[in-house]
Formats: sequence, C-alpha cells, structure tokens
Amino acid sequence: MTPPSPLVKCRPYFKLRRFTRQIRIGTAAAVPWSIPNLCAAYQWPQSLPGGGVIAIVELGGGWVKADMDLYFKNINQPVPKITDVSVDGTKNSPNQSTGSASDPDYEVALDIQVSGAAYYAATGKAATIRMYWSQDIASAVKKAAEDGCSVCSISWGADEANWGTVPAQEMESAAATATDLGMVIFAASGDNDSSDGGATPANVDVPSSCPHVIGCGGTYKSSNTEVVWNDNPGKTDGEGTGGGYSTIFPVQEFQIGAPAAPANTTGGKGRMVPDVAGDADPNTGYDVTVHGSQTVVGGTSAVAPLYAGLFAAFGIKLGFVTPTLWQNPQAFHDITSGDNGFFSAASGPDACSGLGSPIGTAIAALIKTKA
Repeated sequence: MTPPSPLVKCRPYFKLRRFTRQIRIGTAAAVPWSIPNLCAAYQWPQSLPGGGVIAIVELGGGWVKADMDLYFKNINQPVPKITDVSVDGTKNSPNQSTGSASDPDYEVALDIQVSGAAYYAATGKAATIRMYWSQDIASAVKKAAEDGCSVCSISWGADEANWGTVPAQEMESAAATATDLGMVIFAASGDNDSSDGGATPANVDVPSSCPHVIGCGGTYKSSNTEVVWNDNPGKTDGEGTGGGYSTIFPVQEFQIGAPAAPANTTGGKGRMVPDVAGDADPNTGYDVTVHGSQTVVGGTSAVAPLYAGLFAAFGIKLGFVTPTLWQNPQAFHDITSGDNGFFSAASGPDACSGLGSPIGTAIAALIKTKA
C-alpha cells in the first residue's frame, strides 16, 4: 500500500512567539529559555558517557552551516557533527528568504539546536546527529534504526483521522521494529489543543499515538511555575498541547496509573497520549538561530528533541524504554494545573502532560539501574 503523503497530511509542530499569553498572577514573567538554562532547570545530569547517535526525521525545509556555527558559538558549545541522509530522494532544502510562520526551516533548526545543546549539557561533548529526509515518516524511522541510531526525534504529524487506520498501523509496525533494534523514538503530540486540528474536540496525533513511540506533550514553564500549555483557554482548537485517547490503538498495559477516557469523550477510548511533557509554550520558548537571526520558537516539536538529546547522552541502546518510564513516575515533575481544551491536568498521569516534565538526574539514575 502506498504510504500517506506527509507533505500533504503532516505538518511540523513549531510555533513562533507572539507575546499573547496572559501572565498568571504570582508567576514569573513569560521569558524564553536558552537551552542550557532550560536543561539546568530540568536538573539535567552532567558527565554522562554519551556516544549515542541522534536521528531527526524531516519532511521539508533545511538547515545551513552558518546558522549552526552562530547558534552554538553563542551558547559556548561545539557544533554537532551533522550528516544529511536522503531516504527517498528528499534532500536538505533550506529557504533563501527570511521565512514565515510556516517556514519548515524553523522546525529543522529547532530540532538540531535543541537536541545538540541538550546532549552537550549532559555530556560536555558534541552530539552526532543524522538528518533523515523523507516523504514518509515510517521509512525514515526504519532507515535510522537500520543505521544504528540510538534515538529518533519526530516533530511532524497529523490527526489519526488524516492518517487512517492502515497507514497508522504501518507507522506503529515500523516503530516496533525500530525499538527491537534498540532505538528510542520520541514524537511531538501536536500544537492544536485536544482537537489536534481535527473536526471533533478530541483527537490524537500520529506518530505520537503509536504505542512504540514516546508521545511528547507541552507545558508553559517559567522560573517558578509549570502548567499545561494552552494559549487559548476555553477552546479545543487553539494553540496548546495535543493529548487525549487514540481511536486506533488500544489501552496500553504499560501506562500504569493512566486514567481511562472520560465517559463524555467524543474521541477515542484507547491509548493515552502523551507519555511525557516539557516546555513548549512559545511565550516560554527556546532561543534558536534561523536565517542568521535569533528567534524564539516553541511547540511540542521542541520537546521531542529535548528528550532525544538526553537519551542519546546515556550512550546505550534502550529500545522500548517506555514501560520503564511509566513504572517510575518519580522521575518526572507532575503537572497538575491547566488543560488542553477537552482534558485537564490532575495529580498523576493525565491526557495533557502524561507523566510530567523531566527530572533529568532522576531519569539518569533510572536508566543506570536499567543498564
């Protein structure tokens, strides 16, 4: 069967900062993060062995060396070793203009810079990153795993309904095969609140809903608070983290403590998304360099490479590590406030923020025990 056309059905999950968020009384101002400072705030471990290779899947856009040189110089880090891999003839194709709010170059730069900086923060070493250019996410994931990559970051996706059951299951099959080969896969859960841009108020996103993919949700993180990312309270189709329950994949036994879908859910009743979360609100977003200029970018597409950088720093093949994470919720900061339209945060796992945001040292201790 011909795979879905990602360039038509899938989109990158980044958002540019627009300064529209109302600041909560008693909280710190909404300011962007440098990635090293965000890693410090998430208690990133230091002096991890490193050695893991980061795969990044891209369906469009591109990157240029000058942006990477400038960005990593500004944060006093070495530039990662970046290699482009064409899976099906798709290539690194950066725009020559300054771009727009939909310019996928922002996505590509965000993925490289977040994963590379997060890796260095944990290891003190330059990352090795392989960019997989493809018209099909599943094919890129398969190729990355066959090439021996340790982790994979995916920041593109679409509502399950846009994929359809068979292509979504094919994506899951590719992810399962990849984890069997030892690769951990992270994917953004979407940036359009609980609707995921779909026709109904409650939908989830592929590939983040695939059971062998770790779905990454988003938060608003200032220096003194962290809540669910939702810049349009009261709406199910605004700017905010995706999350909910799958209509394709059943409830997963490894999601210990995950609440069942509410009785009034208009969407699915199966696997809960996301598994984990991290800063994604563009108002507390990430300083990155694109087209020669510093800009602030957010979105759940920043969360996947953030985790990918950390997990590559462990230097070991972990494969299907998701059950281990769910068995150890103490390795995450529980997000208990906020909503994404249809679903609300609560104590314990929820369909907005999963297990919560990372406590880097706790995750490192967990992985050391597993190893």
